[in-house]
Amino acid sequence: MNALRPAAKGGRNHFRLLLALVLGFLLANTSARAAIQFDVFLGYDGVVPEASWFPVICEIKNDGPTFTGVVEVQAGNLTQGQNRRLVVELPTGTLKRVVIPVFSTARYQSSWDVRLLDSRGKVRAEQPGTRPRTQIAAETVIMGALPRTAGGLPVIRDVLGKDPLLKPAVARFQPALLPDNPLVFEGLSSLYLNSDKALELKDNQVFALLSWLNNGGHLIVAVEQPSDVTAMPWLRSTLPCELGEVITVKAHGELQRWVQSAAGIRGNTESSSAFSQTPSDPAFERADLQVVSCRPRNARIVAQSGDTPLILTGRVGRGQITALLFSPEREPVHSWRNLSSLWARLADVPVRLYLNEVQMQHGGYSADGIFGALIDSKQVRKLPVEWLLLLLIVYLVVIGPLDQYWLKRIKRPMLTWITFPCYVVLFSLLIYFIGYKLRAGESEWNELHVVDVLNSKEGAELRGRTYASIYSPVNSTYRVENQANSSTFRGEFQSSWSGGQNAEKADVIQNGDNFKADIFVPVWTSQLYISDWWLSAERPLEVIVASEGNGWQLTVLNHLARSVTNVLLVIKDRVFDVGEVGAAQTKKVRFGLEQGRSLPDYVKAHGGGFQGAVQMRQQAFGASGSGRLGDPPNTCMAASFLGELARDGQPQPGMMNYEFIAPPGLDLMSVLEHGQAVLLAWSAEYSPAKPMNLFTPRRLHKDTLWRVAVNVGAPGTP
Repeated sequence: MNALRPAAKGGRNHFRLLLALVLGFLLANTSARAAIQFDVFLGYDGVVPEASWFPVICEIKNDGPTFTGVVEVQAGNLTQGQNRRLVVELPTGTLKRVVIPVFSTARYQSSWDVRLLDSRGKVRAEQPGTRPRTQIAAETVIMGALPRTAGGLPVIRDVLGKDPLLKPAVARFQPALLPDNPLVFEGLSSLYLNSDKALELKDNQVFALLSWLNNGGHLIVAVEQPSDVTAMPWLRSTLPCELGEVITVKAHGELQRWVQSAAGIRGNTESSSAFSQTPSDPAFERADLQVVSCRPRNARIVAQSGDTPLILTGRVGRGQITALLFSPEREPVHSWRNLSSLWARLADVPVRLYLNEVQMQHGGYSADGIFGALIDSKQVRKLPVEWLLLLLIVYLVVIGPLDQYWLKRIKRPMLTWITFPCYVVLFSLLIYFIGYKLRAGESEWNELHVVDVLNSKEGAELRGRTYASIYSPVNSTYRVENQANSSTFRGEFQSSWSGGQNAEKADVIQNGDNFKADIFVPVWTSQLYISDWWLSAERPLEVIVASEGNGWQLTVLNHLARSVTNVLLVIKDRVFDVGEVGAAQTKKVRFGLEQGRSLPDYVKAHGGGFQGAVQMRQQAFGASGSGRLGDPPNTCMAASFLGELARDGQPQPGMMNYEFIAPPGLDLMSVLEHGQAVLLAWSAEYSPAKPMNLFTPRRLHKDTLWRVAVNVGAPGTP
């Protein structure tokens, strides 16, 4: 017994040593994990809109050893096929914020898995199943806000309906978390900026904000102090007025009358019936109001007290800037009982939401499908349903009555154990042969660029959408990239009826504001991908439209080294054929009201087949031409005014009818509603940017649609 004691004592020592090692490993692992702080901010203050890019902002604090991290974003329960990654260096003791653009493919509640990996692929931190605070439908108003105080956050008047998809949302931003990519701004309908917070914005955030404004955004600026504006050259030059000193206005009932009136920011004539019953607030009207005096500059006065403007608005490119010359975050406005109605008017909430309990039409076709039906490879042919049924009938007859009949004739019924597998092999080979004849072909890459030309001081900003269709004769992975100023990459939006499902498989690496992607394409299939991008360039086209009597005079300057064809000018509800403009040429044309054709007729003539083509495109069987659209120039131009198709659909009373769901900015109807004109021009076999494909396809095709919005009657070159 005594001889066993030393051995037992040694065993206990070994056990203690092993326990210490395990505890040390666990403590070290726990310490390493605690050294990483990983916070994820989804969407616009937790609001995610349908069919739009939105930001996923990751805040990473590393108190541990230096390492190279990879932030990975993947849809948690819907689009499992696409991963987005961003490489970030994480030295010891650093705090970094990164923005990853993500495209929302679902209308209803969804989630995203966000992970932080190291260079070996080990998960260092994660936020699985991250859900937005709310998800809303396309076309629903989202107002971003940079208020001076938390209590100054805008509150928009409640709509009558109970559908949460239609309720206007307000998203509060911290200046440090405001995105610096113009593409992820596009999900916002408007942005409220208190001038006091403008001082905290960085240059790249200002550039993204002004790019979004130039492309059709609505910036609402409340002037807290004139010095806030004079200290910021970009804000001073953007405001539609020159500021003076702060004065006291005793009579400001015009604000109340404007809220109740029919004249809105966009001149909506239905506003009176929705807001006319807004109650008065005598206490507010008796209180003194501090207002910054100003001298308007290319602006329209919305509300004024005597000769003192209170609200004015002006145009910036395709966008709009509204100046509030008083602070809505200070008294007496902050306590005004009708402040929520003021925000509703400023945010351009659709008036019908205040007139009826509108319900959302659940579902809608994707505008991506229109361009897919236009550029998908014609090497893919479909088997008519009649032939499929005939093949099925023949197969059933052969394995059934015919097999039984001839085996009875030769008196060998047991041979069915041999003949039946032979029939299966024979018909499998036949089906493979039919599929090979229908779909086998050569690798093909088709690009269609839809480019909005936005004027800037240095030349032009090109806001492009590249629709790329790739056909693969084998199972293969292809690499693509885009080196524009800002660029993103996504698969086809399948429409809200699909529940956000997306079949494309892609690994997207965000490299700063650019991307590289590896896409997998199955054999004999054609898949559609979309890249959204911004690019600074020389002006390809300059357009001047001037009113002239009962018509207009158009001047087009083509700076390209090639002709543009199928040129159309759209003013109000009229479409005028300009013809062709040669390379490096200037063309002047005069149009009268009696010329041209109506825009609704044009869109109906060239867009009437959109719905059928998009439906048939998703079906594997059908006629050879099903799911395809022709006449690329007119098809793309009609797709630029999808709002006319929604109007033509004659929605049921109390319903929101959006037959096609399009990403923000694709539909140009709002440009016409603001009184601007649109020039459309076609460049065949031309690309405005470097090709995305890093492989050499056997077949290659590329076209470009130019879209230029211009003020009517503005003197000189725009």
